[in-house]
Amino acid sequence: MTIRLTINGAATQLPAGPHTTLLSALRSRGLTGCKEGCAEGECGACAVLVARAEQDGTRWESVNACLALLPALDGGEVVTAEGLGTPGNLHPAQYELAVRGGSQCGYCTPGFVCSMAAEYYRPDRTPGDHGAANGFDLHALSGNLCRCTGYRPIADAAYALGPSAQNDPLGLRRLQPAPAPQATALQAPEGAFFRPVNLPGALALLAAHPGATILAGGTDLGVEVNLRHARPPVTVAVDALPELRVFEVGSDSLLLGAGLTLSDLERRLGDRVPLLAQWFPQFASRLIRNSATLGGNLGTASPIGDSPPALLALEASVQLAGPEGGREVPLADFFTGYRQTRRQPGELITVVRIPLPLSPLVAFHKVAKRRFDDISSVAVSYALKVEAGVITRARIGLGGVAATPLRAYETEAALEGQPWTEETVRRAARTLGGAGTPLSDHRASAAYRAAMLEQSLLKFFFESQEAAHDR
Repeated sequence: MTIRLTINGAATQLPAGPHTTLLSALRSRGLTGCKEGCAEGECGACAVLVARAEQDGTRWESVNACLALLPALDGGEVVTAEGLGTPGNLHPAQYELAVRGGSQCGYCTPGFVCSMAAEYYRPDRTPGDHGAANGFDLHALSGNLCRCTGYRPIADAAYALGPSAQNDPLGLRRLQPAPAPQATALQAPEGAFFRPVNLPGALALLAAHPGATILAGGTDLGVEVNLRHARPPVTVAVDALPELRVFEVGSDSLLLGAGLTLSDLERRLGDRVPLLAQWFPQFASRLIRNSATLGGNLGTASPIGDSPPALLALEASVQLAGPEGGREVPLADFFTGYRQTRRQPGELITVVRIPLPLSPLVAFHKVAKRRFDDISSVAVSYALKVEAGVITRARIGLGGVAATPLRAYETEAALEGQPWTEETVRRAARTLGGAGTPLSDHRASAAYRAAMLEQSLLKFFFESQEAAHDR
């Protein structure tokens, strides 16, 4: 079977199997600027631009082509480094990288170019933002790794970019609607791939194929396909379902669609949920956040997933839709075992609900070998309410210390009703250090994880005291 894809402005039909990646398809057509470096979304050598809907127009976003399954892009639009410019007519990102020495061996350069171009075309890029004269957010390049050039000349190139020209074709393309999602059904001897465009269609497919693999952003499944050679017999893509893309701010809760990408949620929420505002930048990289979803991160039920600790501290719940109708499950009760949840066969996570009002004193702490773009050894989230110096409400979410993400109920009880003082916190920290059943693995020892839990609560307290003093 073939899928329809616009590549560098040209309508194209590509042969596709259910497990074909965008990267392999582009390279088979001679677009070899895309490289496979890590095959798991960490290096950015495979980055390309995709057209995503933005109100009535289009937003160019960079994604990892190694993780994107080609059938999930049916009807979509992609731009590679080759489509940005030519040797005789370089794109501004290409030009600045060249003249400022931002490329040495060149292996990573096309990926940097695409991520840089996505930020170049960001519609709300404003001079002075992010401490840059041109408003360039250097974190837009997170997830793009360079082994030999060094990052200073790459940053120089990014900060030298001005606004896009009025006649810039890709700039003008933003004024037109993005391609609408297409219903896709691909069946081959090695498996089947379905992409419904509404919730009833998705539920019907899941009822017909109870063991189907559900695909949202693909940042987890893509790794399984590439590195573990997973070949699901049936894949159902849910990224096009409008019922999973809701965003509502009510008087008593926030409703966040499980199919919205994390970057989309980050833009829509802004600083409305301070705990999530701390969490977003620490979740993987911009390339990953441009594809990953809340529903996918919760659905995989990884004990080291970064969203569960934050959402547990916020007392979030998940709304599920299935053949018997809808239901809501508190996130604290959602995880039942290692990689297991209360989601039944045939059900989909549709919405994550966060109750309002929010506790005002919050923090998200991630302990990892790298500051950004890494997997947690331990993740801790706090949401406290302190009135007249007394803790009236405490919610703490933990990751990386048990077979499932969990709430630190004993520590919460040790804090509530007590004065917000160093003495109280030191007692509670000892309780927190005993939470869960941490294991020793290649990321951290059990003793280290326990120590980090204790230190995290102390850090939270002292940072809150410094912030109060500064006010």
